Amino acid sequence: MGNADVGLIGLAVMGENLVLNLESKGFHVAVYNRTTSKVDEFVNGRGAGKKITACHSLTELTAALSVPRKAMIMVKAGQAVDDTIEQLLEVFEKGDIIIDGGNSNYQDTMRRTAYVESKGLLYIGTGVSGGEEGALKGPSIMPGGSASAWSYVKPMLQAICAKVEGGAPCCDWVGENGAGHFVKMVHNGIEYGDMQLICETYDLMKNVLSLSCDEMGDVFDEWNKGSLGSYLIEITRDILRYKDNDGKPLTEKILDTAGQKGTGKWTGIAALEFGVPLTLIGEAVFGRCLSAAKDERLRAAKIFSTPKITSPQDKKAFIKDLEKALYASKVVSYAQGYLLMREAAKEYKWNLNYGGIALMWRGGCIIRSVFLGKIKEAFDKNPSLENLLLDPFFKDIIEDAQGSWRRVVSTAVQNGIPTPALASALSYFDGYRSERLPANLLQAQRDYFGAHTYERTDKPRGEFFHTNWTGHGGNTSASTYTV
Repeated sequence: MGNADVGLIGLAVMGENLVLNLESKGFHVAVYNRTTSKVDEFVNGRGAGKKITACHSLTELTAALSVPRKAMIMVKAGQAVDDTIEQLLEVFEKGDIIIDGGNSNYQDTMRRTAYVESKGLLYIGTGVSGGEEGALKGPSIMPGGSASAWSYVKPMLQAICAKVEGGAPCCDWVGENGAGHFVKMVHNGIEYGDMQLICETYDLMKNVLSLSCDEMGDVFDEWNKGSLGSYLIEITRDILRYKDNDGKPLTEKILDTAGQKGTGKWTGIAALEFGVPLTLIGEAVFGRCLSAAKDERLRAAKIFSTPKITSPQDKKAFIKDLEKALYASKVVSYAQGYLLMREAAKEYKWNLNYGGIALMWRGGCIIRSVFLGKIKEAFDKNPSLENLLLDPFFKDIIEDAQGSWRRVVSTAVQNGIPTPALASALSYFDGYRSERLPANLLQAQRDYFGAHTYERTDKPRGEFFHTNWTGHGGNTSASTYTV
């Protein structure tokens, strides 16, 4: 038995940075990588002179660790994680702890937790957000899995995570089995939404207001000092101001085809499965898909006419409208994300602390922002809050933004500028605040062609009716369908 506090498997950039973070907080780390030359490169390079033990096999890693052994896996999500778990099960003993710190699908984590527990070991699936810099300096960490493992890893994970006001750690226990990775998935979905909203705002400033990159950088700089203050607004400011070797903005030379790793897509799939209208995040994912069809878009651009751009006369007033529209849409994105977490918690019997989740996202992660403090306050005041839009603070934000929001979306439509996220956020809000939607006609249609039945406004809820609309369809109805 060795004396290393924790093992880390997988020395890509995130893995390396987590090791250096752990070591800087006083932990002795044993490291292993499938390509063992990477171990030697790291220990003799970035890890030189530090309390890091190089291991060239999982047997060596096991021998280097103190009991109960704790090993964090930082390998590519999917089969590689399952393979590493199997290899660890061969050398680890009952009571030892396996931690998956990658971007795994929460359903895989649920399966793995049950499997590892069946072998007498403990399992944690944890979201780690903040990118390379966060991993090194303090990420947001969202652990879930075997509840009895938390006391063993809590001091370590809370030591290396980001801290916010008063030293509060951006890491706490989320819930059993896949809860940690589910919350990380929703985080990433919201990240997709935030980024798309910012990009649409940039597009309007560039093509409707004809602002230069430096001018836009100044706008984002100003926004970062106020209620929109956040990591993504901050880096957008820096990106827009960055010049290429010829002194021109680098942003304008980057090909407009966006990539994705799948977590946004998983969020959309989960929303469909749980019946949650995650419209904004869905549009953000589809926006990336549409951007990838670059060649097709180039051909379409040559055959379709484009509206003549009509710029608002008062640019400063429109920039203020953009700020309010962006903020209101951001509120909708988080409201939808929290609805998804609430539905999953019901399904899987997770006792999620929604204010605590906002605190975990308050620092270290990609979506960190001033705004998250207000979400924590909302759920601290009312833990059973149905929808973020109903919190008095956010209700006032939305009310104040309505005029600006509608002007921005209208201006975009009139000028032919696509704003799928801004528009879908407004459309969701309009649907949510509507006492009556046209679903009555939809139910009539379903009953007409499929005898699916409907409820009536003049009868109690739960009582279903079928109409023989044509006179020759019969009176037999299909089983009722309720949402």
